[in-house]
Amino acid sequence: MNAASRFPTQSNEGNAAAARVALLRQQLEQAQYEYYVLDQPAMADSAYDEQFRELQQLEASYPELSRPDSPTMRVGALVQSAFQTHRHLARMLSLDNAFSDSELVAFEESITRIAGEGAIKQAGGYTAELKIDGAAVALTYENGHLTFGTTRGDGTSGEDVTSNIRTIPSIPLRLRGAAHPPVMEIRGEVFMTFSGFEVLNEARVAAGEAVFVNPRNSAAGSLRQLDPSLTAARPLKFFGYSAILPNGTTPAASQWALLELLQGWGIPVAPHRAHFATIAEAAAWAYTLEHEGRATLGFGIDGGVVKVNDVRLQEELGVRNDRTPRWAIARKFAPDMAVTKLERIEVNVGRTGVLTPYAVLAPVEVGGATVTFASLHNADQIAHKDLRAGDMVQLVRAGDVIPYILGPLPEQRTGAEIRWEMPTICPRCDTPTVKYGDDVATYCPNVMCPGRLLEGLVHFAGREAMNIDGLSYARIQGLMEANLVHDAADIFDITSPQLVALERFAQKSADNLVEAIASARERPLSRLLFGLGIRHVGSQAAQLLARNFGSMKALREASPEALANVRGIGDIIATSVFDFFSNPTATRLVERLEERGLTMTEPNSISSGGSLQGALIVLTGSLPTLSRSEATALIEDAGGRVASGVSRKTTFVVAGDEAGGKLDKARELGIEVIGESELLIRAAVQ
Repeated sequence: MNAASRFPTQSNEGNAAAARVALLRQQLEQAQYEYYVLDQPAMADSAYDEQFRELQQLEASYPELSRPDSPTMRVGALVQSAFQTHRHLARMLSLDNAFSDSELVAFEESITRIAGEGAIKQAGGYTAELKIDGAAVALTYENGHLTFGTTRGDGTSGEDVTSNIRTIPSIPLRLRGAAHPPVMEIRGEVFMTFSGFEVLNEARVAAGEAVFVNPRNSAAGSLRQLDPSLTAARPLKFFGYSAILPNGTTPAASQWALLELLQGWGIPVAPHRAHFATIAEAAAWAYTLEHEGRATLGFGIDGGVVKVNDVRLQEELGVRNDRTPRWAIARKFAPDMAVTKLERIEVNVGRTGVLTPYAVLAPVEVGGATVTFASLHNADQIAHKDLRAGDMVQLVRAGDVIPYILGPLPEQRTGAEIRWEMPTICPRCDTPTVKYGDDVATYCPNVMCPGRLLEGLVHFAGREAMNIDGLSYARIQGLMEANLVHDAADIFDITSPQLVALERFAQKSADNLVEAIASARERPLSRLLFGLGIRHVGSQAAQLLARNFGSMKALREASPEALANVRGIGDIIATSVFDFFSNPTATRLVERLEERGLTMTEPNSISSGGSLQGALIVLTGSLPTLSRSEATALIEDAGGRVASGVSRKTTFVVAGDEAGGKLDKARELGIEVIGESELLIRAAVQ
């Protein structure tokens, strides 16, 4: 049925409004599905906000067009069938947006119309908090213990992602302090820092996997992993901002007191929160945050949130349309986006040989900085976005830190644009490039490629690897150009006189660098393994390998099967490590490093023995105080190994609350079953 037949008495203006409303709903519903369910947003946030506000205005002007299933009546996404649903203690609301100071003033005026002149001042003014660009979650605590972790979902019920929530280190499994409410729901945002997001994408590129679009959607996608170990490997963080009791009230008299209460319970709260007497002060706070503070945060925000501080006044003001509170508003910031020309696409050769394309752009001002380069990650991403040299492109500088290209503007093409293909010859050493299996990445196989050597040495000296203070990218480049360094072992032969002879090296800085290099000899095996840049071996895998084998000698002699048997390693990493130590060039480098006195062992490794040495242990259910990762670390530190399933080889099973089939299988096989307290005793025995 078309709009005209549904509303026969409408004017032409009304018919046009009905058609526009139908189109906006269709577009917004599709955008919500792509954002919340697929985690693959196609519509920019600014465009979504603009269309959402237009739909709100049309529905207000034409009440007959309002529908209960309109996007304006929804808070979040449909619950995915892969997860069980969990009902929130009270409906999770959304926020109306203000895009200017005048709209903040209008927000205050709407409060005054309901509560009366001077009500806000008498009630203690406003609080202002960061609007974190992440994924909203609700955490249920019973007597201070985390029992459920849920996504926002449709606002009434969400996806039960408790197992994944428990892997996020900043979310306490047990609240600090005492006298907690018997049941409450703490709400907040799960997010990724920009640095964590970049490290994650670099690892995915190195592993030949598709990269994530932005930190916000990688955080949301990480919460929906069916395997909690995948969530645990993501650099997720959490900030809390509210708490709800079963009767819909909050356990504090004001928002400011609630934030302090959350902190006292061990819930992380976002920085830069403030308490203001007037809306003008809140507006000034938002201006400073947008133009000065935002760039220093290290994580994404898309605005600030201004709330009436007093809870009693919040209750008096109530909720509009069962969707948005009248006592809070989001002061949204302008998106950091610009249009510029993609001059050409060039390629960088990374430490593992991965060829990574990047965009050379016509200089453009975005978010207060001039941007001339942007990473393109891999050839598949370029093909998927249909990027061509000469295109006009939309550039986003996420959180003032990471520039990336949303896509081209095809309507502005002239026909002179050039399609790009990954080079078949390495641009740094002219070696033919290769691809491995189904890997999306292209590699330079030449281990002596200048591009690989430079990037590899920068990685080797980096903070997470050998942490050689003062050995920067530029200095490594200078040492290579001076023919002093050809590989990692050469770094440990450098002397102060050699450095002083180079440009920009005073005696003190030369002495400091030599001292820093000497200190790096004491780094444990895990740091050295990570620094070697073995394909697929990140810092976590390096720690697992070092802890399980204990020495470089044992690692070099390990078979692919022995490597793969290490929990958390698997066949791909095992093959990569075995191939590395089978390469004569690599083994010679390791020998030269050992000759120069570098540490080739790992302290407190499993191979050094422990009270659970050789034990094969299965964990099931929720333990009283230990998370799954904490219990695993305890067992491995004591020399044991954690298995995923019960078999006749299992030494014993550690069972907690809600233990399921694994407990039944253990009883069936006559395997010993113990609790957390007994595990703590056995792991402590030396």
